[in-house]
Amino acid sequence: MKTLQKTLLALATGSLLAVSAQAAVGYGNGYTGQPYAGVKVGQFDLDVDGADDPTAYGVYGGYNFDPNFGIEAEYVGSDDADYRGGNIDAKTYGAYGTYRYAFPNTGLYAKGKLGVAKTEVEGDFVSGVNRVSFSEDDTNIAGGVGLGYSVNPDFSVEAEYDMLGSDADLMTVGAQLKF
Repeated sequence: MKTLQKTLLALATGSLLAVSAQAAVGYGNGYTGQPYAGVKVGQFDLDVDGADDPTAYGVYGGYNFDPNFGIEAEYVGSDDADYRGGNIDAKTYGAYGTYRYAFPNTGLYAKGKLGVAKTEVEGDFVSGVNRVSFSEDDTNIAGGVGLGYSVNPDFSVEAEYDMLGSDADLMTVGAQLKF
């Protein structure tokens, strides 16, 4: 595992453990912080000519410090998609600060996130009689926007569009359980 991956995973794990330990701490405004975990599925939009867009699957977790501000970490990987007689796949690791705006009396909320993400794209293709392999990774400032619906105080569904840098975007729908 490369150093940046280890750093991102350590930061995400440490942050989630720290905020989980504070889950019962009140902030003086009647709100107690709330950790959450979720799953998502969607599609990568890769900037690779001739490649099909791979289906994405991911997990994420975070912590809302108050009803509006929080942190989130995620991992999203993909299946293999067709690419010039071979295949291509992608994965991304991200850590974000989040902001949520709840629309009054509806259960709907808008979500924005900004942070850093590492995206890795690997594949192979046929060029003449040779099979050519490639691997690219890029770490960038990343962000996303989404719309969610709180089914009840402990369960939400979300749709998101994430911009992961110059080579990839990600569109997902997901569900999260709040603790």
